[in-house]
Amino acid sequence: MRALTRAQAQRFLEAQRLLQQGDVAGASRIARTLAAEVPDAADAQQLLAMCLAGQGDAAGAQAAFARALALAPHSEVVALNYCAWLRRGGRAREALHVIDSAPATAQTRLQAGSIRLQLGEAEAARTAFSQALDLQPELVQAWHGLASALQAQGELKAADDALQRAIALAPGYAPAWVNRGAVLRMLGRLDAATDCLHQAQALGQDTPEVRNALLGLLQDRGQPAQALAAARELVATAPDFVPAHESLGHLLWEHGDVLAPGEDPFAGFRSAAAARRGHLPLQFAYARALLEAGHAQAALDWLQPLRAGVDEPALDWLLADALDRLGRLAEAGALYARVARRLGDHHAGFLNARARHAFRSGDLALARDCAERAVRRDPRNQEAWSLLGTAWRLAGDPREEWLFGYEHLVGVVDIDTPPGYDSLAAFLQALDARLARLHLASREPRAQSVRGGTQTPGRLFGRDDPLIGAAEQVLRDAVERWLAGLPHDADHPFLSRLRRSVRFVGSWSVRLRDAGHHANHIHDEGWLSSAFYVALPPTVREASSDGHAGWLQLGQPMDSLGLDLPPRRLIQPQAGRLALFPSYVWHGTLPFADPQPRVTIAFDMQPTG
Repeated sequence: MRALTRAQAQRFLEAQRLLQQGDVAGASRIARTLAAEVPDAADAQQLLAMCLAGQGDAAGAQAAFARALALAPHSEVVALNYCAWLRRGGRAREALHVIDSAPATAQTRLQAGSIRLQLGEAEAARTAFSQALDLQPELVQAWHGLASALQAQGELKAADDALQRAIALAPGYAPAWVNRGAVLRMLGRLDAATDCLHQAQALGQDTPEVRNALLGLLQDRGQPAQALAAARELVATAPDFVPAHESLGHLLWEHGDVLAPGEDPFAGFRSAAAARRGHLPLQFAYARALLEAGHAQAALDWLQPLRAGVDEPALDWLLADALDRLGRLAEAGALYARVARRLGDHHAGFLNARARHAFRSGDLALARDCAERAVRRDPRNQEAWSLLGTAWRLAGDPREEWLFGYEHLVGVVDIDTPPGYDSLAAFLQALDARLARLHLASREPRAQSVRGGTQTPGRLFGRDDPLIGAAEQVLRDAVERWLAGLPHDADHPFLSRLRRSVRFVGSWSVRLRDAGHHANHIHDEGWLSSAFYVALPPTVREASSDGHAGWLQLGQPMDSLGLDLPPRRLIQPQAGRLALFPSYVWHGTLPFADPQPRVTIAFDMQPTG
């Protein structure tokens, strides 16, 4: 590899200056001359690559970057620039190969961690960020990245520790304050989360993302009116920001009857999407909101005009979903097949959607095939296992029982009375009263299983509330005692992941009213799911084995699959009792008729330790 002469180095620096000023043409003239004069100089080839990239010549940039890397295989700078260009072009896997082949420096390991996070490989990202910190312990971005990897793995307290270290090293580093706000919100520390986000704003990070997080915290804190006002302001000031429209829509859906009587919860979203027909994320988000609310025809009508100018698998997938829900199964099937040719086996979510359609269409072989492929693609995908188990049930395959284990993998456990309470009944009465203050919505959330009731916002556990904290502790203890009695099975999707302890990944309370129930569903984000009974109306407490009013039912697939299958097991609720089951087990509840509410706490867990 040849080095540049002093005169050539001066021209190199001039070209870099021109690039920074946006004069790509001027920089390119110098770069081409240098590359011709010293074709074996890595710096010249790298400069040429950056100029060609700026001119949109991807093939030329690729060749020049590859030439530069071949000339200087141990150059950190070349590897980092090549990697950055590949990432900008959406070629993250290739970028990872380049950076993993580079010398292990703090900066190359930092980039490797960032790419791994982008690819959803949290454990590998965590390793890369840790390696960067071994090389440079005060690298703030690496502490920040490590926190993101830990957060992705659900290790929220460790993520908070890493973010505190980043903030201690660089108090003015706003992204760390933003991420700490998100982590603290997930931990239930709402006041501290709000303070972090306000600090980020004071440091110049007053972005739509931060404002949206703040309005979410208002809702978590039981201030829906203030959250609604903040959402309206955010939509007005950032009309292209999709999450703002989603937040406003959800608030109006759940609280509109009280806070905005008569207002169409979709009106603002529809107006924004109509004014920005070329903004595809906004179009797709609006259509998904309509589908979640059961307005399939409106979603179809909205999406159809886009087909003339948009060739996107995401559009065909949404159209297929709308047609499927309208019962136009042949048309939906053709679109699902078209999307499948584009996506192949690379998207477990799509394979699940096509499997659901196949069940509705009566094509059980296709349903099973899609579910099997989804499981191979993502072995921890809870819906894929639920669909595969349903296919096994329809085929009379004994693996249904092996998978779902309606007796030995379903637990019914009584909790202990927390310290400081005279009796379990006194604790449950106090807990019921506390939960009632958190149920402020007037109707159920959109796209959830609740029918005829309300659900608390945000995460229930982790809040600075001693009573809820006591419930969290006794429920964790009960879960870990039950898990200790289960056998490990390396081939089983649930039993293979048994560990010494568990962590909460979601927690909430549901208050069902007269005639309320849960539609049959599974939990995508969990490994172990639950229902803990806090307060029950007389009709549920006294329900006979004939009526089963308000009982938990397990094993009956979601209604929309169109399968006439009865539940495999029914469990009668009892106050103070906890039901546990793998998150992929279909579960729901039967309606009850009683003016008194049926109050539960539910949570999802993942193994740890």
